[in-house]
Amino acid sequence: MILNNINCIFYLLLTLCFGCSSNNSDPETNPQNTDDETVVVVDQNTITSLEFIDEFIIEEQEIKGVPIGGLSGIDYQNNTWYLICDTSTPPIRFYKANLNYTKDGFTNVTIDDMIEIKSVAGTTFEKTPVDPESIRFDSSSGNILYTSEGSINNGIDPALIEISIQGDHIKNYTLPTNFKANSSDDTSGPRHNGVLEGLSISFDKKGYWVSFELPLIEDGPEPDITDTESPVRITKIDKTSGTPESQFAYELDPVSREPALGTEFKVNGLVEILEYDDQQFLALERSFSSGYIDGGNTVKIYKVDATNATNTLSIDTFVAATYTKATKTLLFDFDTIRKDLTNGTIDNLEGITFGPTLEDGSRTIVVISDNNFNSFFPQYNQIIALKVVP
Repeated sequence: MILNNINCIFYLLLTLCFGCSSNNSDPETNPQNTDDETVVVVDQNTITSLEFIDEFIIEEQEIKGVPIGGLSGIDYQNNTWYLICDTSTPPIRFYKANLNYTKDGFTNVTIDDMIEIKSVAGTTFEKTPVDPESIRFDSSSGNILYTSEGSINNGIDPALIEISIQGDHIKNYTLPTNFKANSSDDTSGPRHNGVLEGLSISFDKKGYWVSFELPLIEDGPEPDITDTESPVRITKIDKTSGTPESQFAYELDPVSREPALGTEFKVNGLVEILEYDDQQFLALERSFSSGYIDGGNTVKIYKVDATNATNTLSIDTFVAATYTKATKTLLFDFDTIRKDLTNGTIDNLEGITFGPTLEDGSRTIVVISDNNFNSFFPQYNQIIALKVVP
């Protein structure tokens, strides 16, 4: 009897262990549907390639009388999707949503709630000093983290901010001194609208990684059509102390295309990161050139290995410095699925997260676009789902 009980307990433990996931992003271990396919336990921390599943366009609509748009960040935890709105116009907000899909495509997408992000005083931001870009739900605290670019031209610092699930301010984290707005000096400091675009909960759960979209002025030029030395800083903030712990450099690609139709604007930057294993990241890099009817965006996902990268926290400027950057390997080029997207458009993709597993046990990734509230030309609230091949 005792032996039988021990065997039962042992079997139960094996079942529980082999059904668990040990990855950073806590993807759901249960599939989104329950057909009769066999669930295969896969290596959650190995990513060999990505396969396109489907695209979904969120039509223009309102929630609580406020337009839905500017979806610059996305996260998925505990069967809930969190989307942050890139706006400096009150109410500053994030959304809760349901994104349902199978291996064959999206079945339903709804925006279910809008939560207002409050100021330190607990009030509505009126003339707001924030510009939200990325969002993560920290399952260890039950709180939300988001990054703000601030406004460099107006002397407003970028920020990493923790709030409650109800949107109430909890704390600001300390960022490196050279991240502060320096609007009076054009030789150093962050570039306007090129600051804290990316955010990831660290694989060890002990901190948060934040990433710049563009290089600090003293670190190098903005990317151009021709290749340049344009490294951006990716920094880990310790949860306990609330201060910077380590940092590494990531090299940006050149701008992919010359602007067209007599226009001149072009940019390439790092718009989001995910640490999926120790010192292993996914990097969402987006190049934009004006004048194209297909949206002008070239978007790629890179695998990034920071294992041997130099801790650059104490390096004041990368120019003429001796240091080792993280290595990057192309994982997915969205141009390969352009023909499968609405009007051949790769929109302003800015957010990336791991989603739930499929019925066969495979992980998924979801990427989302910021439509800029159609401020410049018609854009989409575009969502793209991808399957992870280990």
